[in-house]
Amino acid sequence: MNKVITTIRCHRVPRQQAGFTLLEVMVAMFIFAVAGAAIIKTTTEHISSVGKLEEMTFATWVANNQLTRATLKSAKTWPPKNNERGNVDMLDRTWYWQQEVQGTADDNLKAIIITVGNDPEYQGSIISVTTYVAKSDG
Repeated sequence: MNKVITTIRCHRVPRQQAGFTLLEVMVAMFIFAVAGAAIIKTTTEHISSVGKLEEMTFATWVANNQLTRATLKSAKTWPPKNNERGNVDMLDRTWYWQQEVQGTADDNLKAIIITVGNDPEYQGSIISVTTYVAKSDG
């Protein structure tokens, strides 16, 4: 009987790199960390500016309401009262306003300046709005 002996030889193929080196992973993590920090900073600044814009918008509404009130009162009482102060509750906040009346070159024309802020001591302001009113003839 003939015996057939078959030999199978396994050739080892050099192993290819299957992943990243530690240095490559650390560089990638550094890049993502810097990008993440930049995104967080930008987002924080955006949120802060939106909050300030909202506050200025609400303060402008309060100022415009007070200017309308002062304009209507000036039709009955001339000249408008100077250094009038008050507070208004609007949008779950208390807004503090003060009115300043300034003269112009024409005695029948006055400038009314309304300043609005959040401080009950009227220190600092968020916005200041000005209008001019004329003395009515009747």
